Amino acid sequence: MKISNAKLTRNILIGMGLGLILGLALNFSGLQKNEWISSLFIEGVFDLVGNIFVRSLKLLVVPLVFVSLVCGTAAMDDVRKLGKIGIKTMGLYLLTTCIAISLAMGLAFIFKPGQGVAVAETTDSISITEAPSIWEVITNMFPTNPVQAMAEGSMLQVIVFSILFGLAIVVSGKPGQRILSIFTDLNEIVLKLVMILMLIAPYGVFAKITVVFAVEGVDAIWQLGRYFFLVILALVLHAVIVYPSLLKLLSGLSPIRFLKNFYKVQIFAFSTASSNATLPVTLETAEKKLGVNNSTASFTIPLGATINMDGTAIMQGVATIFIAQISGVDLTIGQLLMVIVTATLASIGTAGVPGVGLVMLTMVLNQVGLPIEKISLIIGIDRILDMIRTAVNVTGDAAVTCIVAKGEGQLDESIYNSDTQEEVARS
Repeated sequence: MKISNAKLTRNILIGMGLGLILGLALNFSGLQKNEWISSLFIEGVFDLVGNIFVRSLKLLVVPLVFVSLVCGTAAMDDVRKLGKIGIKTMGLYLLTTCIAISLAMGLAFIFKPGQGVAVAETTDSISITEAPSIWEVITNMFPTNPVQAMAEGSMLQVIVFSILFGLAIVVSGKPGQRILSIFTDLNEIVLKLVMILMLIAPYGVFAKITVVFAVEGVDAIWQLGRYFFLVILALVLHAVIVYPSLLKLLSGLSPIRFLKNFYKVQIFAFSTASSNATLPVTLETAEKKLGVNNSTASFTIPLGATINMDGTAIMQGVATIFIAQISGVDLTIGQLLMVIVTATLASIGTAGVPGVGLVMLTMVLNQVGLPIEKISLIIGIDRILDMIRTAVNVTGDAAVTCIVAKGEGQLDESIYNSDTQEEVARS
């Protein structure tokens, strides 16, 4: 089955634009408050189509990660090579997260988003599950029941089990090779399933965007405009300056070509607000458009979708300074360093699902003694910001993957530098 990438991307953009227009029209007209329209369309048809779209992507996550990572690990017949790639990947993910939160906090000190906010004395309460400690996160990486881990979507556990299974295939000789051939065929089938499910993407994007803007509107944005646009500024700077700079500096690859070949994934990430839901598209694009070998992409991309949350770290950096300013608290240098360290480590425990960044923000605020209840101020606009920062998260996953792959000789530059339009014409 042939699917035109150009046509699919065009339809997704059309769906996003129409969803934005319809959602804002419903919000401005007040029709979203009409019980009949809300129950039948916003909470009914549109929500149903949007949820089917996201669920159809999520159903691929566990089988795709497991099958692809087993194939990738088994393809690395040198265990030391896997360890080298793992250390490089983890180091780069932590580096970009440190840069992200430092950039966010620096901008927050310059533009002072909490200055003059009229709702600073809010008494709204919020109930948020307590964030796990870093030690709990590390312990929970290792599954006691791999089937349960897959059923619950515990991606770190799935990744660990997949790597161990792949290594077992390597050392099993001929029986391992027979099993590997089965997994190789399964990998092709799963990728075909991704292509099939992409057919509903434009409708899913339209429905998701319509619901978000019909419910949220722009009122909350105006009330906290300085915070809202500062987070967006930090996200954009990180995506278009930090990642391209690291890509050029550490690999010599063209940042412009990277962004041209990857923008479709950013659109998907924006519409789903979930790194995990976008993972099938990210992985396929890393291999087919960026030229990364499956043995590397199948390791770095799922790992990044689980632990690399630069967009979330940016939100936490700006939000921490914002809450400190509206609370009249001057953070010391030691507290600021604690925020950087805590937010960086918290990103490891941040699942790639919508809204979880607010949970991890509680860990950061607790570390510096800021009131957790102030999080209620930013909840209204966080859904929209969550969509943008997810696009940044997946961009970081792919950028680090390209850097690692280039350094390990696992990147086909002829694919990376190929013209997307020429590929579409050939398809």
